[in-house]
Amino acid sequence: MAVVFKKTEMLTDNKFHYCPGCSHGIAHRLVAEAIEELGEMGNVIGIAPVGCAVFAYNYFNCDVLQVAHGRAPAAATGAKRTNPDKIVFAYQGDGDLASIGTAEIIHAAARGENITVIFINNAIYGMTGGQMAPTTLLGQKSTTSQAGRSAILNGYPVKMSEMLATLDGATYIERCALNDAPNVLKAKKAIKKAFQNQKDGKGFSMVELLSTCPTNWGMTPENACDFVKNEMSKIFPLGVFKG
Repeated sequence: MAVVFKKTEMLTDNKFHYCPGCSHGIAHRLVAEAIEELGEMGNVIGIAPVGCAVFAYNYFNCDVLQVAHGRAPAAATGAKRTNPDKIVFAYQGDGDLASIGTAEIIHAAARGENITVIFINNAIYGMTGGQMAPTTLLGQKSTTSQAGRSAILNGYPVKMSEMLATLDGATYIERCALNDAPNVLKAKKAIKKAFQNQKDGKGFSMVELLSTCPTNWGMTPENACDFVKNEMSKIFPLGVFKG
């Protein structure tokens, strides 16, 4: 019987620890498939964040560095500069990248570091219990914004893709979503392009993925996907911002 589908060898056989309906598993698979399809298995260094993906080293079948909160771009810079022949990627959530790691991601992009960043934006702090993140929407409730995020009290959501696209060192910035099959296919294409850019030595690439967090949003997985489509994508529009 012909094989029509099999799990990518870039993922281990370990079971994901993520909550039901979480998009991290989809994102992991897309990253792994892109690396395998580009023929780079065995030539990859991953950088795991602090956050829900803190155990990413259990899932990617490659060398993975676990680094301090927000420092993934700095660690990726060091890994790439000392191993220029390797494919280096940083996998970060919105708290890790857009809050404590803001300086690191901005300056890595400004320097045009030849790395690939996968940015998971689920508009909330997932691992620590659902606190407001830099990307939390106005009016969105969290454990630290129980009446909904207020522009006066908390400021506005931070749009990282738009911000980084203004930097001369950034080569490719795209925002995708993981809420339905067509968007997942677009996300895979974007991730593959980001890795290809690194292979071609073009410089800094980041793919932002609008993702679900049903547990901390207090929604069913189905409703969480609708929230990405109907609410998140209005504030964080999908598309290519540079490249």
